[in-house]
Amino acid sequence: MTTSRTDVLRDQFELVWALLDYHLERLDDHDFGWEPAQLTWTVRADGNGGWVPDWADSEPDPIPVPTVAWLTWHIGWWWTVAIDHGRHRTPHERTEIRWPGPGSATIEWLRDLRAQWLDILDTITDAELDAPAEFPWPSDAGKAVAHAVAWVNAELMKNAAEIGQLRLLRAANTDGGEAIPR
Repeated sequence: MTTSRTDVLRDQFELVWALLDYHLERLDDHDFGWEPAQLTWTVRADGNGGWVPDWADSEPDPIPVPTVAWLTWHIGWWWTVAIDHGRHRTPHERTEIRWPGPGSATIEWLRDLRAQWLDILDTITDAELDAPAEFPWPSDAGKAVAHAVAWVNAELMKNAAEIGQLRLLRAANTDGGEAIPR
């Protein structure tokens, strides 16, 4: 049986998406802002109707525990940039990525990114998979676009597991935790 690399990568992506979507369907607005530890990264209201993610240019020690809000912003950031690269566009800067806020707007944003990514996966050729990748590694890293597509699957799987674990922990938390203020 012969299976193309694009078919394998797409099938793997669909599995990973199903894992994330399972948790997205079960999130409530309070899940987004629940802070499971004293040291967390989240997104904070900017006073103008927008949201600003916590960020450090070098990884802090200890590493803050991300909230579902931060994780969904993070997915939106790296996935938008991956899509930009896949469409040969100038990639967005991290600070240009706007988180829609807790609830259905963020879930729809992620689902739209999925649809955009599927458009890329549906049209990518083997020759394009073999081209040098400039994301998420430096352009001289010797990685191909196939590596970048596989990285999207791995990063999304990691983020799906983190969101799922946070959702489950908050559901098991007796006091319900705090939510992002509206």
